[in-house]
Amino acid sequence: MVISVGIVGASGATGTSIVDGLLEDGDFTVVALTRPESVSKPANKALAERGVEIRAADLKVAASVLANSLRDLDVIVSAIGPTEQLEQINLATAAKAAGVKRFIPCGFITIIPVGGCHILRDDKEIVYNHIKRLHLPYTILDVGWWTQLALPHLPSGRLDPVRTKYRLPAGQDMPMVGDGNVPSALTDLRDIGRYTSRILKDPRTLNKMVFVYNELFTQNQVRDELEQISGEKIPRSYVIHETLKAGLEEAEKNLKASGAVPGSSEHYQLSVPKMMAQYQISWGIEGHNTPEWAEYLGYINSKDLYPDFKYFTFEGLAKEALARN
Repeated sequence: MVISVGIVGASGATGTSIVDGLLEDGDFTVVALTRPESVSKPANKALAERGVEIRAADLKVAASVLANSLRDLDVIVSAIGPTEQLEQINLATAAKAAGVKRFIPCGFITIIPVGGCHILRDDKEIVYNHIKRLHLPYTILDVGWWTQLALPHLPSGRLDPVRTKYRLPAGQDMPMVGDGNVPSALTDLRDIGRYTSRILKDPRTLNKMVFVYNELFTQNQVRDELEQISGEKIPRSYVIHETLKAGLEEAEKNLKASGAVPGSSEHYQLSVPKMMAQYQISWGIEGHNTPEWAEYLGYINSKDLYPDFKYFTFEGLAKEALARN
């Protein structure tokens, strides 16, 4: 049976992976739900050329009106931007009115306990709780840290073209967090959509939290492996917990002093240093981003669900990137 899927944020990095995965699978019809003013943008035209239906859907109109754009959809997947997380409340309400059979809210982050560890994770929890109050069928999907974001800088600069694509700084490596020996789960961005296609056809994942990941690496192990592959020695620097906490406090002070309105572009930009420090403390110090923490928090594990899944490895990504440069 063909499943009709509406995707919010289909032209973003995560959304693109989801579109790719669903089209590759072949058992889905894909609809990109986009702002009315964005229908004719080049990114949507490119999606249309691949057979994706482009449909105007204003998330800010009344839920009863928005529901009219969703009535023929079996599933909605939200890959919405970080500043728009709470717009999913209206989207979920509309999805319930439209009879959507499964709603995947915008998770797609590392494993983080709710309640003060990360501002983005706490915003997502507000959405999750609203979905549950609606009794709307759901799947929450988290994916660890992108493998692409784990690529260190090589002294030769050979990986910089790939790293800058994902907004990592050219010409310099990011300091390792703590001692660099805390394991963290990695998932290649290209696999997120392939996991999503499996999950949408799997009744075991309905009304569940699912953690998908490819490999576990410490930051030192990433550099050890890349040194073996590249033949280059990677200088190593570290940032300690106290420095991250001080940076987090400074970011919070600046955010409060700015008077920026929550949800605004200015507020988001000022929140980025805080969010990055919270991510680093979570996966690099506290060690939250692991299968063990995910199990404790109630997730089911992709390794148990799909032991046959053939994923993109860190080694493969590194070799592929080096071959291009």
